[in-house]
Amino acid sequence: MTPAQKVNFQRMLRPRHVAFIGGTDAFIAIGEARRRGYEGAYWPVNPKRETLAGIPCFASLRDLPEAPDAVFLAIPAQQAIESIKELSDMGAGGIVCYAAGFKEAGEDGAHLERTLVEAVGDMAMIGPNCYGIINYLDNIALWPFAHGGYSPGYGAAIITQSGMFSSDISMSQRSIPLTFLVSAGNQAVMALEDFIDIFSAHKDTRAIGVHIEGLANIQKFEAAALKALRNGTPIVALKTGTSDIGSKLTVSHTGSLSGSKAFYNALFQRCGVISVGNPSEFLETLKYLCVVDRPKGNHIAGFTCSGGGATMLADHGEQIFLEFPAFDEAAQKTLRTLLPKIATVSNPLDYTTPIWGQPEITEKVFEAAIAAQNADATVLVQDYPAPGLDESKVFYSNDAGAFGNAAHKLGVPAAICATLPENLDQETRELLIGKGIAPMQGIHECLNAIKHACEWSKARKDVLNRPLPPVLPPRDIASTPLYLNEYEGKVILTKAGMRVPKGKLMQSKDLVNGADELGYPVVLKMMSHKLLHKTEAGAVKIAINNATELTAAVKEMKTCVLAYDPEAMSDFFLVEKMGTPPLAELVVGLQQDAQFGLTLTLGSGGILVELLGDSKTLLLPTDASRIEAALKSLKVFSLLNGFRNQPKADIEAVSQTISSLCEYVQNAPKGFQEVEINPLFIYENDVLAVDALVGH
Repeated sequence: MTPAQKVNFQRMLRPRHVAFIGGTDAFIAIGEARRRGYEGAYWPVNPKRETLAGIPCFASLRDLPEAPDAVFLAIPAQQAIESIKELSDMGAGGIVCYAAGFKEAGEDGAHLERTLVEAVGDMAMIGPNCYGIINYLDNIALWPFAHGGYSPGYGAAIITQSGMFSSDISMSQRSIPLTFLVSAGNQAVMALEDFIDIFSAHKDTRAIGVHIEGLANIQKFEAAALKALRNGTPIVALKTGTSDIGSKLTVSHTGSLSGSKAFYNALFQRCGVISVGNPSEFLETLKYLCVVDRPKGNHIAGFTCSGGGATMLADHGEQIFLEFPAFDEAAQKTLRTLLPKIATVSNPLDYTTPIWGQPEITEKVFEAAIAAQNADATVLVQDYPAPGLDESKVFYSNDAGAFGNAAHKLGVPAAICATLPENLDQETRELLIGKGIAPMQGIHECLNAIKHACEWSKARKDVLNRPLPPVLPPRDIASTPLYLNEYEGKVILTKAGMRVPKGKLMQSKDLVNGADELGYPVVLKMMSHKLLHKTEAGAVKIAINNATELTAAVKEMKTCVLAYDPEAMSDFFLVEKMGTPPLAELVVGLQQDAQFGLTLTLGSGGILVELLGDSKTLLLPTDASRIEAALKSLKVFSLLNGFRNQPKADIEAVSQTISSLCEYVQNAPKGFQEVEINPLFIYENDVLAVDALVGH
């Protein structure tokens, strides 16, 4: 997006006049602009109609009084291109290109889209094949369907790659505060990253939500996300679609452990983006971030007027590592003087029905409990009665007000949460937002949002205080990588500073002498470029203790490989000194991805690598401290950290060794498509690369 297009996008956001080009779809868009309350000039353009939505039509673009600030374009693709060129020549501001039939329709459509981009010039353009944009602050909708949405004058900017999902968001019964809603479509001119870049600097936009089906430019997304992080604007991402995004490497364990989801998670973590798993969590997290301040930690004070609600809070809080600390003796004594005798002093606290709806009592309870906990955030569970059954609603409202007063007095972010999402009506939701209390719908969604908000603050500090260079652009990936044999691969590893077993490459006639020089026990492996999975082919034999066993192993190995693949047969063998048992085994994989560039995957190694699925992926470049954090997040870390009184590994040294390998691979002039070590033996003060797979 060019500087001129950014300027024109601002014209489009707050237009003095809008041209609606087309027939029925343009008619509907006029109705939606009216629904939103747009008070500027409406200019329908249609040569075949005298009026559109009761407004006189202009026969052509040339008849318009001046270049329009904004355009809603709903005509066939080829005609759309002609109109866009004419609008560009006129100096129009921005266009919502609702027209379809472009790259989503195949190669012919892709050619049309390239022509369209050339025609746009300095104009901003959303789409094609999109719904458009709603500006909730200035009441302008360039939108082709009935829409809703709520704004108290601030909120979230949400950008989606799905038109229907954006419509669903506008209709949601959650009262999420909104500033902008964008359906980005094909993103021919304005991509998700452009909207993030613009909205993260908008003073009334407190968070950004992005629904991602796929990203075209990882480096551009990273730059925009880091800008949002610097601006203090959280991004919440809902990534959908789990199909392979371009990795061609399937022969390794790394390929099975990483992939689309792992790469996106690595990207989000790298630039402080909150990743959520479903639409409800997406909207509730954005709501929480927009209505209340970020919690400074994970200590929560919870309240219910029901033992069941308290248990639900505690159960899910424990699963996601939110803490509900117990009250000390002094706090218990204070609370007992404020609570009915039937109440049990605990956190979460069931303050019980005898004082329900009596704010002169409950406010003191809330304040005492929140203060005693020195809570970072607080939540009250309330399920409001349905319309027509709401004679008791005043009691809920009384306690909500008391809870909010107590939290605000102590400067603690406050949320009121309905156990069932539908049990919090619109009037109550918007009343709570007006009081600075987040109205949350669903206990899990509420606590997840609090956790995300806590972690975002920590991640922001960590990312900004320890900046990394930009993600490496991807190198070309061969359709059929050339893999080295293990001996050749280990030569590469030694150049990278990695220790490998002492070994020799030789023909079968020399093996006995070679093994005698190394000393038994030894490991024997047949070397062939076609033996990438030696274990499956019977091309590996471990714990060989003497010459007789070695001779027998060679004979058996040749028989097995001949049966597996005659073309893989070789008379070259790698004989190595067998390594001593390690503290743990890791898999370390570097992989060149067509979209994300060079990636690093760490996980539990050895024969259980895929069964356990215990892995963590990072994008490169990275550093030793982040590699260390990734290792500590693995289940296998317990083995590295002195499990059952075993020795501890020097994790810092292990991390530095892996970091050195990463630097070697990423700086290699010819470039590698894959380097995998499985297993990497970890000792107290050393590592040993037992097996290697290297492809270029």
